Amino acid sequence: MVKLEPFDVEQWMDKYENSPGIRNLAETCAASISIDELVALCEDPNTPHPLNTATKLTYGAIRGSSALRERLASLYSTRAAAPLPGDNVLITPGAIAANFLLLYTLIGPGDHIVCMYPTYQQLYSVPESLGAEVSLWKLQKEKNYIPDVEDLKSLVKENTKLIIVNNPNNPTGATTPKSVLQALVNFARERDLIILSDEVYRPLFHGTSPADPEFPPSLLSLGYSKTISTGSMSKAYSLAGIRIGWIASRDRSIIEAIAAARDYTTIAVSQLDDQVATYALSPSVMHALLGRNIKLAKTNMTLLETFINEHNHICSWVKPTGGTTALVKFVKKGVPVDDMQFCIDVIEKAKVMFVPASKCFSPELKGSVRMGFVCETEVLREALKSLGEYIREHLA
Repeated sequence: MVKLEPFDVEQWMDKYENSPGIRNLAETCAASISIDELVALCEDPNTPHPLNTATKLTYGAIRGSSALRERLASLYSTRAAAPLPGDNVLITPGAIAANFLLLYTLIGPGDHIVCMYPTYQQLYSVPESLGAEVSLWKLQKEKNYIPDVEDLKSLVKENTKLIIVNNPNNPTGATTPKSVLQALVNFARERDLIILSDEVYRPLFHGTSPADPEFPPSLLSLGYSKTISTGSMSKAYSLAGIRIGWIASRDRSIIEAIAAARDYTTIAVSQLDDQVATYALSPSVMHALLGRNIKLAKTNMTLLETFINEHNHICSWVKPTGGTTALVKFVKKGVPVDDMQFCIDVIEKAKVMFVPASKCFSPELKGSVRMGFVCETEVLREALKSLGEYIREHLA
């Protein structure tokens, strides 16, 4: 029987996020929107409504509609030497299904995996459950949580098959710059290794600009065929409720292998979900939607940075540059708090929820919590006010 470790962050979310009166700073999606709000963002009144109610609710296109796959392929073709064909994209029920499916397809006993760490637990616990050996490529606070390829080189073995990265990173909010990604690709190409880049928070960048020469591209744009990108409509696109994710690769054989394995799992995604995602990624909607979320992230980042600066004797961080999460460390009298008990106490006394990092991401992150800060601005404002009152009473 496959043995899976408890998925700590998801179990924590499930246990506490519906607590009465809670202000949720554990959620990692950019503030979710309704279909009506999505339609209101559309810049072309002639664009058809996202839901075609005349559609017969069959299984639909098994790999995802051609319209949706072509729109995603065009995103990966930006700044790339060659366009990505739509047939090199496979639609899945969320990025969590995308990651699970490709690991289930590609990884087995005897394989060795190197995984960026800390990151979303699925990315290293699932390979372990499949019988693979996993080495952790640890991010260092002293290096602003930017991975060091020299550290990676010492981890790779003769049976290494896959390197896994997460960019922007969950939980730190750090982004891996272009030069590091290129060095990673060069190293993997020399050894014929596959790279999985979980880009679920892409393209929500708030601390770096496309004009910056180190702005991180998708890994698929760097010219190495054995790269895989997974993504989702949940985080940067505010549409977690439609459960749309995807797998993209320039190696068609990888996509074909995963598509064959999927026959044993979900078969297809909902046609209705596919329609909404296709609409959201249309030129008349996508730029307004991303503009809304990047503006929200920047506004909220300013609020959170002000809060941390005001309480710098209690909390510290490496300021995030992408995604929706921040890793914040709290101390009391110079000693890191027990972050698990701290989180429970803050839920009970301040009605604010975030995630204990030492339990849900790494025991080495004692005293730290993961905050999801790209919620509605007023929710963040009220949560930080309550948290400030808690700090003055219990930690100062």
